[in-house]
Amino acid sequence: MEGRDLSDPPSPDPVPTDTAPPAALPAAKGALPDRETLRRFIAGASGRVGKREIARAFGLGPEHKAALRDMLRALALEGTLVPAGARRFRASAAMPEAAVVQVTGTDPDGDPIARPVAWDGDGPPPVIFMHPEQKGRPALAPGERVVARLKRLGPGRYEGRTLRRLTDAPARIVGVFRSAPPDVPPPGDVPRRPAEAGRLIPADRRAKAEWIIPAGETLGAEDEDVVIAEPLPLAGPGLKPARIIERLGPMGDARSVSLLAIHTHGIPDAFSAEALAEAERARGVPAEGREDLREVPLITIDGADARDFDDAVYAEPDGDGFRLIVAIADVAHYVRPGSALDREAQRRGNSVYFPDRVVPMLPEALSNGWCSLRPGEDRGCLFAELHIDAHGAKTRHRFGRGIMRSAARLTYDEAQAAIDGAQETGLPDGLIGTLFAAFRALAAARARRGTLDLDVPERTVRLDPQGRIVTIDPRPRFDSHRLIEEFMVLANVAAAEELERRRRPCLYRVHAPPSPERAGAMRDSLSVMGFALPPAGALQARDLGRVLAQAAGGDSATLVSETILRAQSQAEYSPDNIGHFGLALPAYAHFTSPIRRYADLMVHRTLIGLGTLPPDGMPAGDAARLAEIGEQVSATERRAVLAERETTERYVALWLAERIGMEFYGHVTGVARFGAFVTLTRTGATGLVPVSTLPDDVWTHDDTTQTLRGRHGGMRLSLGQPVTIRLVEATPVTGGLLFALVDPDMGADRVADRARTGAARRGRTRGMHRR
Repeated sequence: MEGRDLSDPPSPDPVPTDTAPPAALPAAKGALPDRETLRRFIAGASGRVGKREIARAFGLGPEHKAALRDMLRALALEGTLVPAGARRFRASAAMPEAAVVQVTGTDPDGDPIARPVAWDGDGPPPVIFMHPEQKGRPALAPGERVVARLKRLGPGRYEGRTLRRLTDAPARIVGVFRSAPPDVPPPGDVPRRPAEAGRLIPADRRAKAEWIIPAGETLGAEDEDVVIAEPLPLAGPGLKPARIIERLGPMGDARSVSLLAIHTHGIPDAFSAEALAEAERARGVPAEGREDLREVPLITIDGADARDFDDAVYAEPDGDGFRLIVAIADVAHYVRPGSALDREAQRRGNSVYFPDRVVPMLPEALSNGWCSLRPGEDRGCLFAELHIDAHGAKTRHRFGRGIMRSAARLTYDEAQAAIDGAQETGLPDGLIGTLFAAFRALAAARARRGTLDLDVPERTVRLDPQGRIVTIDPRPRFDSHRLIEEFMVLANVAAAEELERRRRPCLYRVHAPPSPERAGAMRDSLSVMGFALPPAGALQARDLGRVLAQAAGGDSATLVSETILRAQSQAEYSPDNIGHFGLALPAYAHFTSPIRRYADLMVHRTLIGLGTLPPDGMPAGDAARLAEIGEQVSATERRAVLAERETTERYVALWLAERIGMEFYGHVTGVARFGAFVTLTRTGATGLVPVSTLPDDVWTHDDTTQTLRGRHGGMRLSLGQPVTIRLVEATPVTGGLLFALVDPDMGADRVADRARTGAARRGRTRGMHRR
């Protein structure tokens, strides 16, 4: 097997059967429907719809197959439909027939109300009215998550029936304990309530009510401790009681912040003993049967705080172009299908990164050991050999299984300093220069392709060894970052093309264009800022790139990027390829990070299966359930992104909590009838300026121009407007911030007083700053 390049002829895979129940039949049959008729048919169906149901409903024959496929692909590309499993679709604004929902409260009759855990539609998530549980089963409690079968009742309203509970019953509540003030005896004959030790403030912004912690149920928790509690039984109106069952640490300790997200979102943070044992038994890979790349000076380039290195790069001149190698840790060698490690990795879906810790997809013995491409150590790898011309266009590629030895580990700063001539690396002459020359060719090809290159600043939270916040600053972005991105994109494209060409199962990374509703809202917002977009149905990534280029360097650059970002559909994993809108690519997969993404491991297994024998390749059972795996890892990715974002917001609120009353610069990033959202320039934190804190006037919200205007005084708040604000309130448990404008015509004390008064009147406005 020496030098095997994974290019043996493939055998065709069985096509999974489509077993979804047919949707209601339309009136007309026997002819291919037009796009609008097809869209209405799918939107009116009770669940997912595939080509079989459409053909049966319209009486289509084999002669219509190609045209129907092209029509479905076009509707998916324009965002009208979204993939919903193996070769199935649903309307972009519709919920699937079954989904994970979380109970948020009860209706006036006491029946539970829920909302979808993952919502990528336009506007607020729909309300789901859950059926009461069967006799003998405990009622659904706030915070509990279930898989529910959904039936549409009307716009934004669904009926739900529990299929399976995902959280323990009773549900757990994560939040901060606030101890009660000293007990004051009630006057006269007023009956005394049960002794109350304090309240639990939920960390979930969607939770509308606090919980009472009775005396004797605190587990010794102190004021401002982060805790986990379980509901106690109590019927009737008013706040519900709960019992603290675990203490996670004081809220003032920055290291407790990530624990809030881990437990709120149910992120698995402990490996099974069997998985740990398998990881500890791991050893180095043998060189036999692998292509020997140990003399190739492959290098890793990562962040200074990176602990695992799963990708390495190399470039050399090749005629007028370049020969590139992207080598990736051979995780599939260690994580075999069906093993305890495989079960744990699939359950996690991906690693989750917080400022103070990483919750890895694989145990440290692998993620920071045998699957980390450490300098000077032999490691197994899968590699992509990629040839590009002088203009950055890929001319050919091949994949292989090899053994490598990293020549160096560089940080992004060091790589940038090396190309700028400010630092020596000790690497072979010309290697860094060739890498950057190849990057410039790839970047030129990307520009010609017209991709969506959003430059929304990321915030970096830096902690000292004691866990205290040192700084919160925008993350720098160099050409060295872009170099790695371009090399990884090229390898990912090659992986998708190889599997598509060989007709092998592939878990594509797909990204639909903005839905018509989101595209319209984005077009209106950008128009207010002076930027024009083409009409609906004609939008391409290059059009958004043109707007970003026009805004670059101006005061509105960040706001334009944020506006475009909010309009985007969420990228996901699917065996049905609809292309990647943002990257302007017809086929794209994730190949380059199997240490931290299960989807990449699935792509590795399929590639390995082209040239080696099992057990490394993808089993037929996994290939048959690829759509299910794609949905699951897409959900865990959304969970990780949400947990990481909420954690950053809580860190920022914790840092700002010590700066109440200070003034900051920012710009208006959103307006609504109840106030304006302002994003701070330095930290990127977003908070609410309630309309009640503005000067006395009749305030009107114009949705068309995205402005909040005082009818008599003439004061106006509009998108992108620079403002100076005073911080009035910071709530670390939810990450919520409350601001007041610094107005020269209003005393600062009056502004702050009015802000606090308005906050109290609305129940402290918890969660209102969400974008």
